[in-house]
Amino acid sequence: MEVEIIKAKGAGEDTSTGRKIDRLRVAAYCRVSTDDEDQIKSYNSMVRYYTDLIKSNKQWVFAGVFADKAITGTKTDKREEFQLLIQECLSGNIDLVIAKSIPRFARNTLDTLKYVRMLRERNIAVYFEVEKINTLKDGEFLLTILSSVAQQEVENTSAYVKKGLKMKMKRGELVGFQGCLGYDYDVVTKSLSINEEGAETVRYIFDRYVAGAGSTMIARELNEQGISTIKGNPWTSSSVMGIINNEKYKGDILLGKTFTVDPISKRRLENLGEEDRFYIKNHHEPIVSEEKFARAQEIRERRNGGRKKGVAPGKREKFSRQYAFSCMLECGFCGANLSRRRWHSSSKYTKTIWQCVESTKHGKRFCPDSKGIPEQVIEDAFIESYRMLCTDHKDVLEEFIKRVEKTLSEDSIEDKIEKLNRSVYNIQYKRKKLLENYLEGVVAKEIYEETDVGYEKKLSEAKAQLSMLEQQYDNEGSLQRRLADFRKTLSKNQILEEFDRGIFESIIEKVIVGGYDENGEKDPYKIIFIYKTGFKNEIGNAKERFGKKSKAVEKAKEMCSHIVDEVKDVCSYVSDNTCGDCVPFGQTKTRCQGKNRH
Repeated sequence: MEVEIIKAKGAGEDTSTGRKIDRLRVAAYCRVSTDDEDQIKSYNSMVRYYTDLIKSNKQWVFAGVFADKAITGTKTDKREEFQLLIQECLSGNIDLVIAKSIPRFARNTLDTLKYVRMLRERNIAVYFEVEKINTLKDGEFLLTILSSVAQQEVENTSAYVKKGLKMKMKRGELVGFQGCLGYDYDVVTKSLSINEEGAETVRYIFDRYVAGAGSTMIARELNEQGISTIKGNPWTSSSVMGIINNEKYKGDILLGKTFTVDPISKRRLENLGEEDRFYIKNHHEPIVSEEKFARAQEIRERRNGGRKKGVAPGKREKFSRQYAFSCMLECGFCGANLSRRRWHSSSKYTKTIWQCVESTKHGKRFCPDSKGIPEQVIEDAFIESYRMLCTDHKDVLEEFIKRVEKTLSEDSIEDKIEKLNRSVYNIQYKRKKLLENYLEGVVAKEIYEETDVGYEKKLSEAKAQLSMLEQQYDNEGSLQRRLADFRKTLSKNQILEEFDRGIFESIIEKVIVGGYDENGEKDPYKIIFIYKTGFKNEIGNAKERFGKKSKAVEKAKEMCSHIVDEVKDVCSYVSDNTCGDCVPFGQTKTRCQGKNRH
């Protein structure tokens, strides 16, 4: 047996392209996170330093210095020069990248490893001067550790900054003021003073709103007068309501309206109780009286019709389930959801219907085959489907109930709640011992603050999860009660006399409205109920089967025939809900008797 040794390619050859490397094409990356004077000087010094360093090395070819100024290192998508550097590397124009340190390259561990691996696959090295790491020669272990340290520094800094800002808020200092119509902000004294020109606009908005004008009308009036928002944009309904809802105009101020989820993603959310808020009364001179502001809020609440409810601390609602069919109905033609609408709400012929949102929001041409289906028809169709299930498919419902009960018994929420309660107690105990050690001088101040911040974060997460589980436990108890009711109903072989939302939500996965019959014909009133067990029940032409039509409407429909071209000597009131007062006048069809005369 003979073994031939194939020698590895030398260091002077690019294994990815086979190109012979005589001189390395070297680029440098620099970054400073702020634009203050000291960091700008450092930025300029780094650019000069790396330009001279690369050009002075005869074995290197200068491929450029890529430098980002006043950009954070936690996210790469905002760093244009960094992205340009990576693009040049992927295009095969760079062989080596020099960076001062890992934090200058990136302060996000995932980003550091992602781009280092991406470049290493193309035989491109990144050299970190401070750490003396060459990514082509050294392993990832040390790089991962140091990257994690760099990320932890960001998290610690963020925690200290947040703590400092909260202390300022607690003292009543204005934090994070972004500008406000009607007020000027003094940077030195950090105080607000009234700007009369803007204040006049604010007073006009409140006066018109309290007088009964809507936000859309006020916005139109301001635009017609040539008045712009504080940013110079045209007024809209939302910008007007932003003025109405702003407590600053009555002299108060609410601090901490939003919060940053974490320093890496920098995602901000509205503060619904997850973080402390600080309400300061009589902070500055008001533009409108407290009475007028309160009157405006009363009008806003009344116009909202109670739609905007308060959310419990730590809980964030993703969508509203105000109605039984909300988020449950799907269009059989385009797949969009159906939304609830009211037809002729101001008359006695009012009707609640559900329509495809593609058709209502974007135009009928986007879903031409869908029709508005009355809510009562869907409810009656479900009652019929449930009757069929209980009589012909009782075994299917029994199997579903057994599966749900088995899941509830296997996944005990009580055990999770007990475990979390123990976790909360342990964290609180550790924080107490840490404080005692700090007061006794056993633990240094820096270590105490850093460790306490970690405990505080863990405690907050545990309490939020505990609150969620307790809510889930309440919901589980409600579901168990409903399952007991189902068993009772099945045992008595009872049939639903009227629509029950609890039963509907517990056994139905979704409802498809509209589709095609067995002959391939379009049926906009076809309803398919899909149960959580996978069982499907189809009811065709539901409107014809369950729609309740009065004799007056039927007679009017017969006369008017719903066709505009044919309505010449008949009532001109033509719509899907034809007037119930349309009846022959005498022996002719030339007039309409009743309220709706056109």
